[in-house]
Amino acid sequence: MAFRLLRFRHFSRQLLLLLVGLIALVQTAVYLLVTRANRHNAIEHIDQNLRIGANIFRQNLSERIEFLAGSAKVMSADAGIKPLLMQDPVDRKTLRSVLLSYTKRVKAPVISLLSPEGELLAMTDDVLGAENVGPFGELIRQATEADQEQASGYSYLAGKLHVLVVVPLYAPYPSVVAWFGLAYPIDTAFANAVKNATRLEVSFTSNPDEPNLRVLSTTLPPDLADSVARHMTASHTSALGSEMLTLGGEPYVTLFEPLDLLGEAPARIALQRPLTAELAPARELERIVLYISLAALAAATLAALWIARGVSQPVQQLAAHTKLVAAGDYTRRIELPREDELGQLATAFNQMTDGLAERDRVRDLLGKVVSPEIAAQLLHSDLQLGGEEREVTILFCDLRDFTTRSEKLPPADVLALLNRYLDRMSAIIEQHGGVIDKYIGDAIMALFGAPVAAPDAPERAIAAARDMARALDILNREFAAEGKPALAFGIGINTARVVAGNMGSKTRLNYTVVGDGVNLASRLEGLTKDPAYATPIIVSEATLAAMKTRPPARPLGEVKVKGKAEAVKIFALAAKGDSAPPYSS
Repeated sequence: MAFRLLRFRHFSRQLLLLLVGLIALVQTAVYLLVTRANRHNAIEHIDQNLRIGANIFRQNLSERIEFLAGSAKVMSADAGIKPLLMQDPVDRKTLRSVLLSYTKRVKAPVISLLSPEGELLAMTDDVLGAENVGPFGELIRQATEADQEQASGYSYLAGKLHVLVVVPLYAPYPSVVAWFGLAYPIDTAFANAVKNATRLEVSFTSNPDEPNLRVLSTTLPPDLADSVARHMTASHTSALGSEMLTLGGEPYVTLFEPLDLLGEAPARIALQRPLTAELAPARELERIVLYISLAALAAATLAALWIARGVSQPVQQLAAHTKLVAAGDYTRRIELPREDELGQLATAFNQMTDGLAERDRVRDLLGKVVSPEIAAQLLHSDLQLGGEEREVTILFCDLRDFTTRSEKLPPADVLALLNRYLDRMSAIIEQHGGVIDKYIGDAIMALFGAPVAAPDAPERAIAAARDMARALDILNREFAAEGKPALAFGIGINTARVVAGNMGSKTRLNYTVVGDGVNLASRLEGLTKDPAYATPIIVSEATLAAMKTRPPARPLGEVKVKGKAEAVKIFALAAKGDSAPPYSS
């Protein structure tokens, strides 16, 4: 970018000198050509503006679609709606109440919730009923067949033209439990917004082949809009492209564009601009161009010298600053106290470097300190001390005699070996939907069912433990081939109601779980050190009881663990037994 700025400085000097020379030559011929060219140029300029306006219009529609899709994705991340969908039967009244609350947040007039088969579950608009969900169902079909995260299109709802978007609701990913359908009307307010952005008159009409041609929305007076509709009825075969159309005795350059609808004939868009308004400045220009030609030549010469001197130094400063930013130095600021575009560019550069620095700080914090699930919990909470009681399956895994096994290795090799082991085990835990709560030396504490609840948390934990045992065998074979010591671990698993939430002080928080059930999981892991049990994985009776399908397990009897008054039944789990395939989160 710095190189481009320097080239721009050099190019601007040459351009200014060239412009001064060209002005002297061109001004002698301008007056003779202006009158003849004005009308032609005005029509051509309007035609260009119409096509630019058409692009702006479609861009506005695309931005509206992205806004609706983004709003739907925000709603799909709301954990509050998913439990309602899991109820049998579904509480449609409560679902509608939730959707009504979303309309205020996302500013979408129509929000619907549909089943994966396209059945209407709830909708915010009382006027629209099940007969209006067909277009949403078509979009759901398109998104499903194309395996896309969203689909959009245009259709009529209750006879009015709308832009539609559907986005899936996962629980959990990639299982789609419902689809959000959002609709935004293409009404007069929308047409006026397009007019404000393009300074063009805009009309939407139904397809000319329809028996009752309708003006759907327009910025024109009703009588002129009806004339546009009648024109398309009389010659709709030529209604795609630009042409001159007389409305109310005034010529309008008009561009007709199709708007494809879902399962229906395309609607029509008419973008217009009056020729008289475009020609007015040109007529005035014809009267004054002769008087200002000589003054413009002198002024251009002086301005070229002033601009060349004023542009060179700021561009050099901007070029030097871009090199610092490219090198990753976000601490420097460029001081350019100017009120023109270069001053605004300098301010934008400073804001950009501040944003890049803040982005890197946040990325480092959330990427290195916490897991994605806990990061999401922290970002969506108000970061206050406290928690909630919930049933969680806790898994403790600790290496056996790691210090003894690795004492002959250099410290750097020990750390590399440990990190390699922790990376392999952590990946398996996360693959089964578990969350790493913390690393305690060479020990791992993992949670299943928090911060996101999972009804099959015990099954996930059991499957993870077995896969960890198989992964350790593979890792040990790799270590043996590299001449490194083999590793062994013990795993304790317990399911219990614990308190989950933000723990710590007012200035430093940590999302974790506490309770007697956590301590028991740690004690079970410690029992794996006893040779009498002859198993690396010990599971509590509570975990097996919480599973829908109880796996084969060898009873180990009852034990009294430290901190519990009553004896606990424990079981040995075959480390290499059959297990279900990994769970997806």
